[in-house]
Amino acid sequence: MDQAKFSIGKYLASYLSKEISINGTAPPSNPLHLQATLRPGDVLLVEGNTRISTAIKYLTQSTWSHAALFVGADFSGSNADLDHCLVEADTVHGVRSTSLEKFAHLHTRICRPIGLTEEECVRVTQAAISQIGHQYDLRNVLDLARFLMPTPPIPTRLRRHLLTLGSGDPTRAICSTMIAQAFQTIHYPIIALEGYQGDASADPGFGPQRFKPKHYSLLTPRDFDVSPYFSIVKPTVESGFNFRDLEWVD
Repeated sequence: MDQAKFSIGKYLASYLSKEISINGTAPPSNPLHLQATLRPGDVLLVEGNTRISTAIKYLTQSTWSHAALFVGADFSGSNADLDHCLVEADTVHGVRSTSLEKFAHLHTRICRPIGLTEEECVRVTQAAISQIGHQYDLRNVLDLARFLMPTPPIPTRLRRHLLTLGSGDPTRAICSTMIAQAFQTIHYPIIALEGYQGDASADPGFGPQRFKPKHYSLLTPRDFDVSPYFSIVKPTVESGFNFRDLEWVD
């Protein structure tokens, strides 16, 4: 039975990873600007154009369907190609390294953790690199495949809960859980448990605060975007954008 589920999962993963003809909500960043702006530890969110992207974006009510962690060019002796600088969990290939070129034609967003020391940044990137070779959680694929109808009758309040998916096997991952686990190694926050208010007596701006994290298996790419602990970095702005240089076309 398990082998049958695995075979079905692999078939679905291949089918769902095929690109479909859809337009992104915004144009892609200039690849050179993107490459120059990214730093190790940055989370790159991607507006995918595959079948499985459609299901993820619908369930999370978000632009973002995929996430990858920028680790830089130093893979510490791994067998990654020279141009590989990202770690991702791919539905077909599992956790692997990849290049920026894969996402050059897609709308992306950089989410940057704040205040990491160089040592902490290395720990996060190495934690992601150590997962290379793990398999994608195919139970997640089986579950997502159920939500590929154009407008499945699912109340909005329940959609995000439907992504509480996966087998729980530590050698299997989806894109956002893989990254969340890497940040968990240094106790860097992403999203607090829903409805948790923390310590009301603490200064909300500067004082110490209690943090109860949402479990990494519940996190989605969208959570890095809405997290109050990551800044949004736009490559065009970072590369010295000057609106006076634009040539307007009537």
